[in-house]
Amino acid sequence: MEENEKKELEGRDDVFETASYINEAADEPAMDVRKRSGVRMKKGAFIALLLAVCLIGAGAGGFAAYRYAESKAPAPDSYPGYVTVPEVTYNGYKKIADKYERAEYLTEYIEDHYYRDVDAETMMDGMLHGLVDSLGDPYSHYLTAKEYDTLMDSYEGEFYGIGVSITNRDGVIYIVTPIDNTPAQKAGVRTGDIITHVDGVAYSGEEMNEAVNHMRGEAGTKVNVTIVRDGVPKEYTFTREKVVVKTVKSSMLTDTIGYIRISEFENNTASEFHTALKEMEKGNAAGIVIDLRSNPGGLVSQAVKIADEFLDENVVVYVQDKEGNKDYYTARSGKTKLPVVFLCDGGSASASEILLAAMKDYKVGEIVGTTTFGKGIIQEIGDLFSDGAGLQLTILEYFSPEGHSIHGVGIDPTITVDYRKDLGEDDYDEDGYLKTESDDQLLKAIELLSK
Repeated sequence: MEENEKKELEGRDDVFETASYINEAADEPAMDVRKRSGVRMKKGAFIALLLAVCLIGAGAGGFAAYRYAESKAPAPDSYPGYVTVPEVTYNGYKKIADKYERAEYLTEYIEDHYYRDVDAETMMDGMLHGLVDSLGDPYSHYLTAKEYDTLMDSYEGEFYGIGVSITNRDGVIYIVTPIDNTPAQKAGVRTGDIITHVDGVAYSGEEMNEAVNHMRGEAGTKVNVTIVRDGVPKEYTFTREKVVVKTVKSSMLTDTIGYIRISEFENNTASEFHTALKEMEKGNAAGIVIDLRSNPGGLVSQAVKIADEFLDENVVVYVQDKEGNKDYYTARSGKTKLPVVFLCDGGSASASEILLAAMKDYKVGEIVGTTTFGKGIIQEIGDLFSDGAGLQLTILEYFSPEGHSIHGVGIDPTITVDYRKDLGEDDYDEDGYLKTESDDQLLKAIELLSK
């Protein structure tokens, strides 16, 4: 997933005496505009500038200047700051001003009549949040500069907090997975748990970013989080730690069966996976288990590179935009010869599902576990504004090589094995991991590779 490039309005510094504009709405083909000095701007930049003026409260005075253009006569030089524009251009500006007039009026009315002082910047942030939230897409968000920095920190794989990957699911903050070796994972937080309060403050799924900022803080400080499991709330007091996401963990389960767990897909995941795989190929491994359970996803490029380890020259995934345009991501020749079994569950999402979908379509090994989460869309993330604020916006849907949609559906395993219904605290080790003897899915994978 590539980040948006920051877009800045561009003006030209050349000073001009006379300029000719085509007037599409007038009888005459053109009209001359004289101005002693000025800056020629692109139409898009001028519209953006006018929009900004209307939104920040300078609309009334600014709008009067454009009303003068209705006369279709050149603005006299004695009126500094006035400019004549073609009628069709003026009508475009007026349409934009009319569109945002209600927002400006509402802002001024609140500032004048609300019983307490209000912060204009906070109101503007709220309006921009609401604009994106109106899409009804839990994965698209307007991001303040602080929220954008928080998100970027998580992609770098290091931050301070309690260590959970979460999403807005059905209006609640759903825990996709606790991150390995973090306060949340050690305390027994599980996939499917729901966060309702942080330090006594209630948060809905739509307020997930605010909850994330509240849970993060300086190392060594404490935060109280209310987590609901099966309808029963439980209070946790976590001590914030430096969360370093090591996304690949490997070991030998037996003398001949290797194990590689991928907890997320971040910047270095594919290279870490390649190293672990090569070590097993050089060693005694006769087969490997790839554990994608509770993996919430991450960077699509990393999932494609890992799929490449198991495929020759084939399509791994393709993405499609709203116009139906498609882009294909392909693997190169050269793949491991080791037999493989993949593990998945309801916490396996996004980039995990890209990898699993390709493996299933090409029948690369068995997939053991339960149906995956079902997130088959891709977001573009970028800092769009000069103050560092940005946007996370869903722009693409992805499909398996055979064209199967994943979003809202998930991927069914080739062999369904659920977790034991009677799992208790004794089934987990001191670090919060399910013990091998209590892990029916892992035991099934070992059985398949032992044949």
